[in-house]
Amino acid sequence: MTLVGFEAWAQLAGDSPTSRTEWAAVVAAWGEPHRRYHDLRHLAAVLGMVGELAGAATDPDAVRLAAWYHDVVYDPRRGDNEQVSAERARAGLRGLVPPERAEEVVRLVLLTAGHDPAPDDANGAVLCDADLAVLAGPPEAYAAYASAVREEYGHLSDAEFTAGRTAVLEHLLALPALYRLPAVAAEWTPRARANLAAELSLLRARASS
Repeated sequence: MTLVGFEAWAQLAGDSPTSRTEWAAVVAAWGEPHRRYHDLRHLAAVLGMVGELAGAATDPDAVRLAAWYHDVVYDPRRGDNEQVSAERARAGLRGLVPPERAEEVVRLVLLTAGHDPAPDDANGAVLCDADLAVLAGPPEAYAAYASAVREEYGHLSDAEFTAGRTAVLEHLLALPALYRLPAVAAEWTPRARANLAAELSLLRARASS
């Protein structure tokens, strides 16, 4: 069973014609050709990490569903992807899961816009930590991630991209905590902060040259 296969989806949303249609639509969205980082590989990576961290969640299945939908709408030219993804989740899950779980999925997807869950938000901590796990990878893996993000924003000039990316990195570095789960925070935080700081220094150097 693959992480993005129908069997994994059906464990969360059931096996019905409606469920199969929704799964196919979600997978097709993640497979759009303009995606270079926010693609099916990213979805599988987040689902895999959620699986590892799920023990800390109060509703692991809601977190898994939120992972499926957190970037289901991804257009680098717009600034409301999380909002539209959340609405897509609400519509797509109607009739497939209980309404209260669907609303928790919507809330979690919206949370990925800022990655700043409340201290007592266990579900939010699991999803956000899983989504940001890439930041704590080895330097070469982080560099590949940053390069893929730049490709997604190929419509922007270097100056425009540098300004926008710098703001994103500064936001992440200013968060009260990059990671909220004690099981990963101590190990991941130093690596992630080092990667972010290195990219930020590079961008600033380019901007001033």
